[in-house]
Amino acid sequence: MSQQLQSFSFSFAKRIPSTPSIGSTTITKPDHIHLSFGFAAPHLFPIEQLSASAADAVTQHGRKALQYSGSGGPGKILKWIQNRSLVHGIKAESNQILVTYGSTQGIDLATRILLDPGDHVWVESPSFFSALQAFRTAEAVITSFPIDEDGLRVDLIESALVEAKRNHTPIPKFLYTMPTYHNPGGVTLSIERRNRLVQLAKAYNFFILEDDAYSELNFTGNKYPSLYTLLPERVIYLNTFSKTIGPGLRLGWVIADQRVIDKMRLLNLGGSIGVFAQEILAQLLEHFAFQEHVDSLSRHYRKQRDVMAEAIKSSFGDHVTFHLPEGGFYIWLRFGNHVNTSEFLQDAANRGVSFVDGKSFFHNPEGYSYLRLCFSYVSKEQIVRGVNILADAYFAYANKSAS
Repeated sequence: MSQQLQSFSFSFAKRIPSTPSIGSTTITKPDHIHLSFGFAAPHLFPIEQLSASAADAVTQHGRKALQYSGSGGPGKILKWIQNRSLVHGIKAESNQILVTYGSTQGIDLATRILLDPGDHVWVESPSFFSALQAFRTAEAVITSFPIDEDGLRVDLIESALVEAKRNHTPIPKFLYTMPTYHNPGGVTLSIERRNRLVQLAKAYNFFILEDDAYSELNFTGNKYPSLYTLLPERVIYLNTFSKTIGPGLRLGWVIADQRVIDKMRLLNLGGSIGVFAQEILAQLLEHFAFQEHVDSLSRHYRKQRDVMAEAIKSSFGDHVTFHLPEGGFYIWLRFGNHVNTSEFLQDAANRGVSFVDGKSFFHNPEGYSYLRLCFSYVSKEQIVRGVNILADAYFAYANKSAS
């Protein structure tokens, strides 16, 4: 068998990414602290309610729900998404909504219907690494633009558009952005910049792919209008149940112009998405106090954020800076320009804590002085201990570099 494997030779598609999975570790030691995992807190999953909902889905609707088209669940989920979207100012007809395997499939579908090889995509720098992989696989030309404490530098977007028009060079087919509680940056796009960005999309005729995965996890009560509400005809909106109910459901959704949704449906070979999972979720949401649940999540994650922020200040002092996020899962640490966080990644893991080094979030070779920490998955005690261990690894690296 080993000889057969050694002689195996086959040419895989060149567009398949060669990079491994990012944001996780293979360490299974029970005392290891995974500050790399962008996971929801497992003890906050509505297990009892989901258990009852799954039983109802089987006993009441199982014979239909297990068919290709499912039972009534998918229709109920569409209606729920419509009603919940209204809370955030988004008005959409059912034919403008597509349920997906999480919001990441929405990124993939948008990429596939809009891009041909060589088309241009503009992204934030840093950006969500799975989105970057999707754009690379599509053989797109990727251009990145920095963020600051008010989100994407829309002034630089405008300057680039003006220059592209003047020089007759390509403008993007779409711009991918996570405007609210950015992953990994934790920043939120200001209202002024939101308004200007959609004006530019309309004037220069490109789409905006708005990834809104974390917006329900609001720590401050401050409200920001979705980009979709500002320009429905040119924004493709993505959201997910992964951060609020449970990522294992693998259910998210896209809201967009019907013509966009129709094109996406053509790529959904094999019928509707996870119809039995939709049936279970529909049973849950029919009687579930979703807003109370979300409020409880936000209170919990805010406390987690505060514990991590204090631990960082205590352990690192003025060796790092960071923006305190108004929501979401992450704190994005910036070290001095001379620091390369990849160089103490393995030592930190050996000591008992994992994180994601900054370069993983950039299209170009940059971001070496950053790292991302997730405060959602582990306990408060683990956060404090993990940050202390991380600081030990950093200072060992810094002292070695200085000697």
